Amino acid sequence: MNYGESREITSVSTETTVDKLFHRLQQEIVEGRIATGSKLSEPVIAKEYGVSRAPLREALGRLESAGLITRKPNIGCRVITLSHEHLLEIYQLREAIESLAAELAAKNMSQVEIKELDALLKQHEKQIQTDHHYFQKEGDMDFHFRIVKGSKNETLINLFFNDLYQLIRLYRFQFGMASRRVSRAFLEHGHIVDAIRQRDSELAFYLMKRHISQSRKNVELMLQEQSQEQNWGNQA
Repeated sequence: MNYGESREITSVSTETTVDKLFHRLQQEIVEGRIATGSKLSEPVIAKEYGVSRAPLREALGRLESAGLITRKPNIGCRVITLSHEHLLEIYQLREAIESLAAELAAKNMSQVEIKELDALLKQHEKQIQTDHHYFQKEGDMDFHFRIVKGSKNETLINLFFNDLYQLIRLYRFQFGMASRRVSRAFLEHGHIVDAIRQRDSELAFYLMKRHISQSRKNVELMLQEQSQEQNWGNQA
C-alpha cells in the first residue's frame, strides 16, 4: 500500500513518537487518505514514517481501541469497513449521549461559552458560503464537540471522546461534508444554540435528538445509493 510522500516522525522520546504517529494515522484514516478496508503493512508504515516497530505497534493498539482498525493474529491490521449496521449502532449511541449533552449544556454552559458557540457558527456559515461543504475540524472547531464539553458531565465527556468521537468524524467525513443536508444541518445547529441560550433543556434535548436522527437517515440513504451504484456497476 502506498501512503504517499515520506512522513518521517522524529522525537526525543518514545512516548512522544507514539502520540505523533497515532494522531497522524488517525487523521489520515478519518479523512480518507488511508481508505476504509485497507490493509496496514507494519513494515511499510515503519519505513515511510521513519519509526521503529515498537512505537508503531503501540500506536496501532491505540487505533484499535479507538475503533478505527481491527487486528487479527496471522492476518494483521485493517482499517474498519463502513457498514449500515455499524452506522446504526454509532448513531443510536449519538442520539442518546448527545441529546443528554445538549440538555445538560442548557443548564450548565456559561454565557461566555454560548457566545463562543455563536461565533463558531458564524465561522461555519462563512465556510459553507465559500466552500459549499460543512467540514468541522476536530476539537473546539466542532459544534458537537463544544456541546458535549458544555454538558460539564465528565463521565459523558470521556465516553464520547474515548469511544465515539473519531468514528463519528470518520462517517461525517465520508458522507456528511457535501451532502444535501449541509444547509439544513447548519440551521439545526442554530436552533439548538437558541434553546441552550434560553435555558430550555427539554427543547435542547429534543432538537439534538431530531438533528442526529435526520443525519443518520441522510447517511443511510447515501450508503444505500452507494450500494445500488456498485450493484449496477457489477451488472454492467
